[in-house]
Amino acid sequence: MFPRLHAVLAEPRVSPTPPRVWRDWAVIAVLAPAMVVEGILRPDLPWRVGCVVVALALLPTIRWRRTKPLAMVVVAFGCTTVAPFVLPGDPCQLFTASFLVLLVYALFRWGSGRDAVLGSFFVVAKVTAAGLVGGIDGGELVAGFAVMFAAATLGVAIRFRAAARLRELDQVKLLERERLARDLHDTVAHHVSAMAIRAQAGIAASASQPGAAVEALRTIEAEASRALAEMRAMVRVLRRDQPVDLGPNPQVADIERLAGHFRTGPTVDVDLHGDLGDLPPTVGSALYRLAQESVTNARRHARHATRIEVSVAADDTSVRLRVSDDGEAGAARPTGSPGFGLVGMMERADLLGGTCEAGPNPDRGWTVTAVLPRQGVDA
Repeated sequence: MFPRLHAVLAEPRVSPTPPRVWRDWAVIAVLAPAMVVEGILRPDLPWRVGCVVVALALLPTIRWRRTKPLAMVVVAFGCTTVAPFVLPGDPCQLFTASFLVLLVYALFRWGSGRDAVLGSFFVVAKVTAAGLVGGIDGGELVAGFAVMFAAATLGVAIRFRAAARLRELDQVKLLERERLARDLHDTVAHHVSAMAIRAQAGIAASASQPGAAVEALRTIEAEASRALAEMRAMVRVLRRDQPVDLGPNPQVADIERLAGHFRTGPTVDVDLHGDLGDLPPTVGSALYRLAQESVTNARRHARHATRIEVSVAADDTSVRLRVSDDGEAGAARPTGSPGFGLVGMMERADLLGGTCEAGPNPDRGWTVTAVLPRQGVDA
């Protein structure tokens, strides 16, 4: 039991804390006049003016319930606990005072474990005090505890669901880094192999052809420079101990194979234009992976699509990939589906210094756009 309590107390606050938004002011703007109207129209309130004034004074706690959840619970529930012993009425008898449930939810959604434990004492004290002073009967007392427990449970459930999603997103990004590291590894291995072969050839020909040795050294220098640039990029990503795919990495020219890869479903048209011949292997491989994932997602999620267009255009500084389909307008495109393909695509583009975006077209269909620097990430 004690280890579990220690784990609860050690639970940190959710970070980053969401900022205050306009919806908080909207809630206050709706509840404030509603409290006044309820105080005027309800004849069963023991002291209308006092109840309404206290409730209105506590209403701004909604604004700080995310950034300071424990403080807001202490202020709101502390005041409402003491109020029945000081005033002729209980502010919580107002139906509009139900906004206090939001404070309980925020305490367990955004606060630390220690905040949740300390704040729970004030919540329990408030409900218990309401039962002791006779403001509510036994059934209402049980219902009060049930409502507060439900709010706390909902806060915990959403908190851990959000944490689980963040862990899944981090895992997707890590896997994408591993894939990119494998691509970079194979590219560097190719450069090193080329250097070794040229060095052997230069040594063998140096006795009879001195000029061949000089040419081999120039080639080795060029290959070494490219390999060094790839190595500097590779140290930015992670890789686990997994077997390396010894086959050649697909490049930009291989995107054309996507047009004939599928025998059923939408037609895939590929258009490559611009100077794509001297792209670094990492950029070419990334463009192919992005195009492949985009086409796969379009075939899987584009409802009633008949055509998928893939275009790659290069200029002096960047390469632009665009994959668009003509799927049914308004069809759901689950970017958060298992695999988080879009997240992985964005991570790969970001690692290479580029961008990747996806969204619905104005009329119908879905478009993925990726822009990568022509020379890859700046080493």
